[in-house]
Amino acid sequence: MPHPGTILVIGATGTTGSRLVRRLVDTGHPVRAAARRPRPAVGAESASFDWNDPDTHRPALDGTAAVYLIPPPGTLDPVPVMLPFLDLARRAGVRRAVLLSSSQVESGGPGAGGVHRVLPELFPEWAVLRPSWFMQNLTGQHQHAEAIRRDGLLVTATGGGRVAFVDADDIAAVAAHALTDPVPHNTDRVLTGPRPLSYAEAAAVLSEATGRPVRHRPVTVAEMTARYAPFMPEEFAAMLAGLDGAIAEGAEDRVTEEVERVTGRPPRSFEEHVRAAVAAGERTATAAS
Repeated sequence: MPHPGTILVIGATGTTGSRLVRRLVDTGHPVRAAARRPRPAVGAESASFDWNDPDTHRPALDGTAAVYLIPPPGTLDPVPVMLPFLDLARRAGVRRAVLLSSSQVESGGPGAGGVHRVLPELFPEWAVLRPSWFMQNLTGQHQHAEAIRRDGLLVTATGGGRVAFVDADDIAAVAAHALTDPVPHNTDRVLTGPRPLSYAEAAAVLSEATGRPVRHRPVTVAEMTARYAPFMPEEFAAMLAGLDGAIAEGAEDRVTEEVERVTGRPPRSFEEHVRAAVAAGERTATAAS
């Protein structure tokens, strides 16, 4: 990238952050992998970082030229927490910032939308990534995936609405380009997979790949809020369930070409992702036996 220095990856142990760290290290970029409970990452420096602990902010920014931003989880309005850090980053010499937001959240909207709005004002080089729903939500450690493994059940308030699920590996690939390309992106990008699927169709793909029945059970937005509530603040649970309701009305029924435009290759399909996840699970089980 045109401004040499360390790339700070916040949320480095998370779904996109961990994949991004590996990509940056593999391409020879100096990386500081930051998280509340950092884990050693081969080829990267580890750092403690907590949005709610300002004492962790300045050390994380030392020598940093670019930063990957994941908002604090479970927060409806992250602006009051994130803005002091972003001001500090700008004063510390950070030139490039890449924010992970959501496909359904426009600049100035709820959640990360407020940070999206101010990012171009703070940094001369920036990008906002707005991915659709992660494929890993249905195969990883998400509440949906746990229910699928435990009960063979996928419960949402999406009705028959369709989503072009996107692989976190593709998100990380776009993020790596946004952080390191010589020409800054200076735009927001809606990232999707290649084909929209209803949750019933996704359940059928999971059934075929795993050999175990998986079915979709549609519920109301209120019922979905109640299902989320034990795991997060009530207002955030209501917001997430409301996004399901928006999917039911067609909000995510779209496909973009952003992944291929940035990376030069098409995004991974849900079928490919599920087959790979099943194969990885089988390899893990074999190694443990």
